[in-house]
Amino acid sequence: MEILHRDDMPRGGFAGLREHRLVTDARLFGEDKSSKAWQGMGNFVYLADAKFLPKGETKLHSHQEIDVISVMVEGSIMHEGSLEHGQTLKSHQVQVQRAGGQGFAHNEINPDEVENRMIQLWVLPEQSGQTAQYKLYSPKNGELMRIYGGEKNQDETLDSHTIIDVGIILAGDKLSLNTPFLAYITRGSGVLNGEPVKEGDLIRDNKLDFYANDDTQLIAIHVQP
Repeated sequence: MEILHRDDMPRGGFAGLREHRLVTDARLFGEDKSSKAWQGMGNFVYLADAKFLPKGETKLHSHQEIDVISVMVEGSIMHEGSLEHGQTLKSHQVQVQRAGGQGFAHNEINPDEVENRMIQLWVLPEQSGQTAQYKLYSPKNGELMRIYGGEKNQDETLDSHTIIDVGIILAGDKLSLNTPFLAYITRGSGVLNGEPVKEGDLIRDNKLDFYANDDTQLIAIHVQP
């Protein structure tokens, strides 16, 4: 099992946020890939753990041919842009935007006087030229929710063979995956495959057996054959 610790990574950022980038896949970043950051899995290519400054914002910017997943950890975000303008994203909610060939523009704003925290993940689409789409999810305590990936013949999630699940595992509960995975602990702590893990740990292994010491928010990524 491999573990990458967030706090071992350099802290950068832009505009009104500061972030640690733990995944910067060479397929997307090329020579600009961080030497310490990991490669992704499947079409998953980027993970950043970001804190917005009080009243901070990303500023309006655009994306094309990328799927952008935002997982709110603490605080809230006010979403502006060409998809679902005016939507508010609260703690533990997840926003998924597909740029496709149509593309989208967005600005994420911290409306509060204190820092907030959001995880952003990017996934390359399997098919180019798609229309832009937006989805919002509210995982419940004690469950792991599929927020990305699946077959084309459903509309609960954006289709992809790259699967992303997000949830809060309650203290004393267990979670298992019998497939190679990447998992990021955003809050809490526990024991994963016999080793202690905590907030800010990115883990890679061939199977996952997790026991939560306390209520733990976890992002799990794997590839569906």
